[in-house]
Amino acid sequence: MIVDPEITDILSQFDTTQFEDDVFRATAETIIDPLAPSRNGGRWIPRDESPVLYTSCEREGALAEVSYHLAQHTPLPSKPISLHRISVTTQNTMRLIIADLEKLGVEENLYDSINYQMTQKIGSAVNFLGYDGLIVPSARWNCENLIIFSDHHPLDNDLKLVDGEVVDWVSWAQENGFLDK
Repeated sequence: MIVDPEITDILSQFDTTQFEDDVFRATAETIIDPLAPSRNGGRWIPRDESPVLYTSCEREGALAEVSYHLAQHTPLPSKPISLHRISVTTQNTMRLIIADLEKLGVEENLYDSINYQMTQKIGSAVNFLGYDGLIVPSARWNCENLIIFSDHHPLDNDLKLVDGEVVDWVSWAQENGFLDK
């Protein structure tokens, strides 16, 4: 993806922060290494552009994200998922709130849609500028998500798997309004 110079100009005016806390990542039970970044793309980076690790700052945020996406499948996957708690430290992370995203062309009323065109442009610009992380509002839960750009983050020494659990995502999704009971 070609980086939009207008977006990079706006982003370079924001302050950055260090992040040090536990985050959560939901994966299929078969994922061997929950700390391994993905090149599958998503809301904040196009497929195959850069390896990223999508995490949520809250347990329910990670479950909401995975439940939303799994609920779109036909037939509905029924296997439980693994939820991992990860201790992470970043050094040069950008935090954007909804008002910042609107300045960058993301309409608040469309933020929870699957139209990722503008958010991927923003993520590409954040990655291009060399930030190791991006903290943004979750589109699925009232919390923040942390996206780690592994091109700029030393994954080998700033990530530690704290614990994990197996979750029946279908039951969780039904209890929290992501699936009908």
